[in-house]
Amino acid sequence: MKSKILIAYEFPGVKHVVVSGDIHGDFTEFVFRCCKKYGMTDTLIIVAGDCGFGFERPEYYKDVYIKCSKQLSKSNNWIAFVRGNHDNPAYFNQQPIKHRRWMTLPDYSVVKACGHTILCVGGATSIDRMWRMTLRQFHLQQPDEPLIPNVYWIDEGPTYDGLKLETINELYTIDAVITHTSPSFCELVSHQGIQNWTIHDEDLMDDVKAERNVMDQLHSYLKSKKHPLRYWYYGHFHQSWHAEIDGVTFRMLDIMELCEL
Repeated sequence: MKSKILIAYEFPGVKHVVVSGDIHGDFTEFVFRCCKKYGMTDTLIIVAGDCGFGFERPEYYKDVYIKCSKQLSKSNNWIAFVRGNHDNPAYFNQQPIKHRRWMTLPDYSVVKACGHTILCVGGATSIDRMWRMTLRQFHLQQPDEPLIPNVYWIDEGPTYDGLKLETINELYTIDAVITHTSPSFCELVSHQGIQNWTIHDEDLMDDVKAERNVMDQLHSYLKSKKHPLRYWYYGHFHQSWHAEIDGVTFRMLDIMELCEL
């Protein structure tokens, strides 16, 4: 792996790119499935958010990597993680994890592998955030400890970064996007599942709509700049769905569902 700029990663040695839905901290089970159960080799596996970084101390994630690295190396596989709403953004954007075969991707990272140039943008809204806020530690009062374990992070949502997009537009031609949530015209389009949560969270519906609007803006920008967008994969909703819309295959991945790009 080598980096052209801070937001770009290249994997010239891989023969396959596979995208996964949420794994929710089941790192060892996930590596077992990919490397042993399904026999993947020479593969870059990109997790589309809700990886599980942030609920434990940093030493825990180092230990997990050590346990998994031998199998990843033996199978010649790499795992790259996109930020979900159930991930501490600091592990991605402030102090990203950078191991030989295991890394978190800052928002607006570009990944190049198997002829694909993939834009990765994390974040979403936790519909149960009010419950999580009652449990979370007051880490915002401890700026020197951004990686303190927690269950909720106030900056969980996606952001539209026009400056980074301009830089990406100058340097790369994007044919695939991997996000945690999706544009508003993709499933899930019903808000039925969150109505009970809005009773005690009056801003939830507006924030969910704003989250999807960020993805709409991202889609519109790439289309307006004539990027040859063909694929858009995401997780978050814990269901499977796919459709081709305006020449782009959109695919929603269920928990630990795997699909080759």
